[in-house]
Amino acid sequence: MKTLTQNDAPIYDALKQFQKKRVVPFDVPGHKRGKGNPELKELLGEQCVSNDVNSMKPLDNLCHPVSVIRDAEKLAAEAFGAANAFFMVGGTTSAVQSMILSVCKRGEKIILPRNVHRSVINAMILNGAHPVYVNPDVDKRLGIPLGMKLSQLEKAMKENPDAKAVLVNNPTYYGICSDLRSIVKLAHAHGMKVLADEAHGTHFYFGENLPVSAMAAGADMAAVSMHKSGGSLTQSSFLLTGPEVNAGYVRQIINLTQTTSGSYLLLSSLDISRRNLAIRGKEEFFKVVGKARYAREEINRIGDYYAYSKELINGDSIFDFDETKLSVYTLDVGLAGIEVYDLLRDEYDIQIEFGDIGNILAYISIGDQQKNIERLVGALSEIRRRFRKDKAGMLTQEYLAPKVAVTPQEAFYAEKESLPMMETKGRICSEFVMCYPPGIPILAPGEEITSDILQYIQYAKEKGCSMTGTEDPAIERLNVLKGV
Repeated sequence: MKTLTQNDAPIYDALKQFQKKRVVPFDVPGHKRGKGNPELKELLGEQCVSNDVNSMKPLDNLCHPVSVIRDAEKLAAEAFGAANAFFMVGGTTSAVQSMILSVCKRGEKIILPRNVHRSVINAMILNGAHPVYVNPDVDKRLGIPLGMKLSQLEKAMKENPDAKAVLVNNPTYYGICSDLRSIVKLAHAHGMKVLADEAHGTHFYFGENLPVSAMAAGADMAAVSMHKSGGSLTQSSFLLTGPEVNAGYVRQIINLTQTTSGSYLLLSSLDISRRNLAIRGKEEFFKVVGKARYAREEINRIGDYYAYSKELINGDSIFDFDETKLSVYTLDVGLAGIEVYDLLRDEYDIQIEFGDIGNILAYISIGDQQKNIERLVGALSEIRRRFRKDKAGMLTQEYLAPKVAVTPQEAFYAEKESLPMMETKGRICSEFVMCYPPGIPILAPGEEITSDILQYIQYAKEKGCSMTGTEDPAIERLNVLKGV
C-alpha cells in the first residue's frame, strides 16, 4: 500500500481515475453528467458537471469513509496538526453545530461570547443547551466587540462549574484574537472542553507570525472555513478534533444533520486546497500579509479612514490581531461601513466582504492580485473625495449586550405573537434579527428587546444593511413570546 504524503490528493485522484472509465450513469444526480441540463453544463462547464457524481465504492462514502475520503481526512488532520479531521459540505455552520452537539445535551451549559455567528445559537435551539454569555468589551472608538478577557471567563467558570465547554471566536470577523492558549489551560483545569469557531482562521495553520491556531493552542475541536481563506469551494469546511475527543461519536453527530449525498465537487476542492496549502501555504500567506500591510498603509494615508491592526493589542481582550484582515473604520468619512460597502460595489465594481455600522472588511487571501489592491485603495480615496460628509448624529456602537430571559430553544418553540417592531420594547424575542454578513445576531431567541436594540435595528435598516432572520421579510414586525 502506498504511503500517502501531503503531495497526494486521494479524492481528486480517485475522480480522475473514475473519469477515465467512462462509466454509464444509471444513478443520481439526474442531470447525467450535464446531458440532461444543457444550460447547467454551459454555465459550469462540462468538466465540472461530469465530476458531480454520487457516492460509490471507488469514490467512498462521506457518512462512513473507508477508503479515499478516509485517506484524505487523515492527510487533512496531519496538515492541520489535529488528531482527526472531518470533511464538511454544509459549510462551517454545520461544523460549528456538530461541535456543540458533540459536547452539550439538553439543559447543559456552554460558556461563550455573545458576538457569535448565528450557527452557534442555532445549535442551542436544536439541542436545548443553555448559553452562559461572557459579554466582550467594546472598543469605544471603533464600536467593535473584542475578545474574551480571562478574568471574565474565570468568573463565568466559577459561577457555572457545571458548564461542559467554552466556545471561542478565533479570530473575530474584525481580526481580534483572544488569549487562546490561556483559555484552553483555564478551561481544561475546570474540566471543560474548548471549541473554536475558526471560520476566519484557516491561514493560522499555514502562515508564519500569525495568531496561534486552535489545534496548536490545545483546543478540543475547531470549525475551519477552508473556503474562506483556504481556497476551496464555497460551503466546504473542516471539523478538527484533538486527541481527547471521541472521533467515532463526532462522526455520528455529524451524520445527524449533514447530507448523505456529499458533493464531490466540494470534497475534491477540500482535498486539493489542503494539498495546496500544505505545499505552498507558508509562501502564499507571507504574500497575503504583505499585501494587507501595504493596503493598510495606503488607506491610512488617504485621511479619515482608519485601517487598524496590531497597534490595538492590549494583551487581554485583544491578545493578538490577524493582519490579513483589512478592517477599516469609516465613520470619520461621515459614512457608515455599509454605505462604503454599497458605494464600492455600485460605483466602482468592487465587492468587499461586509460593511456594518462603522466598519468595512475587505477579505485578502491567496487569490488576490496587487493591481486589485491598488484599485480598492483608489476607490476608497475617490469615495472620500466624492461622498465625504459630517459624521454628526451617526451611530457608533456595533455590539449591544443582551438580556437573556429564556433559553434559545424555549423561546424559539414557545407560543408567540407577531407585533409591529417598534411596539415590542420589553418583550422577549422568539426569532433572530441580524445583519448578514456578518451573521452575528442583534437579537436572538430568548433575549429581551430594549429601546437601544430597536434603535440599532432601525438605524441599520435606514443605512441599507441586509437584515435577515425574521419571519417577516420586511423586518417591520417581530415575533415575541405570547403573554410574556
